[in-house]
Amino acid sequence: MSRPSPRKALLYAFVVGLCALFIWYFKVLALGYYWLSTTLGASQWAGNSLWLPGYRVAVEGMPIQGLTRNASGLTFNTETGTLFTVINRPPQIAELTTEGRLLRVVALDGVKDPEGITYVQGDSYVISDEDSHRMYWVQIGRDTQRVSVAGRPSLGIGIDKLHNSSFEGVSWDSVHKRLYVVREKLPMRVLMITGLDPATPSTGFNIDISEWKSSRAASLFMSDLSSVTVHDETGHLLLLSDESALIVEYAPDGRPVSMLPLWRGFNGLQRKVPQPEGVAVGPDGKLYLLSEPNLFYRFERAPAATPSPK
Repeated sequence: MSRPSPRKALLYAFVVGLCALFIWYFKVLALGYYWLSTTLGASQWAGNSLWLPGYRVAVEGMPIQGLTRNASGLTFNTETGTLFTVINRPPQIAELTTEGRLLRVVALDGVKDPEGITYVQGDSYVISDEDSHRMYWVQIGRDTQRVSVAGRPSLGIGIDKLHNSSFEGVSWDSVHKRLYVVREKLPMRVLMITGLDPATPSTGFNIDISEWKSSRAASLFMSDLSSVTVHDETGHLLLLSDESALIVEYAPDGRPVSMLPLWRGFNGLQRKVPQPEGVAVGPDGKLYLLSEPNLFYRFERAPAATPSPK
């Protein structure tokens, strides 16, 4: 048998290397392993979690009229029953209905690159600024038209500073009074900040920043992190990945519980979600998703099948 020419051998090596790089970067083997493990754990988790495989898309990729670009981050205000997101260029805050209709746009001064927003209580929110690596506490009332972070409480996080690959999503845990912050990549991190008083936030010596770790070293198997939200009822964490097009639900102890692939053909989706950047859960369990530049999605639990009469 003749040996392949050096040119063909080089081509084969290139293809094999490219496949290996793809498998490594997108953590294909780890994804497959945890897909199988969460599927096998359905009997344990289906009634004690959000259980993402039980969701189906109800509103898919609807453009938000009045927004044209860069919607990022998402949070649900339990008092108003509405959603809030942030926009950069120019920095703004937008309020939406649960149907994806734009209610108002609020100008945001003093923040260059807002990427995440989370509702805390009353009129209080936290906004993350990727440019300055800071979290800002702001007040947004029902009639607010402009917000400035000048003089507002803020918290700087000087860990792994890297331009445009910094802290993206934020979520307030109202049960345990702590703030979750996710770093996009290089490396991916989920930080947990405790010691914050939601009424009068302070950056004093009571603040503690720790890294949330999954109970299994490989179970952050996405290739990046773009958003986070806490489900208060279960205490479970939802992590959203743009590059992997995936939402993963984690138990409080870090065990991966379930997944929602944002790919065509899964959970009723007709098309892949192009660039998912924000996720939130309402009190009724409905799941909301934003994809840049301005696409709105809502997922709802599929109704349980009723047995047919004999």
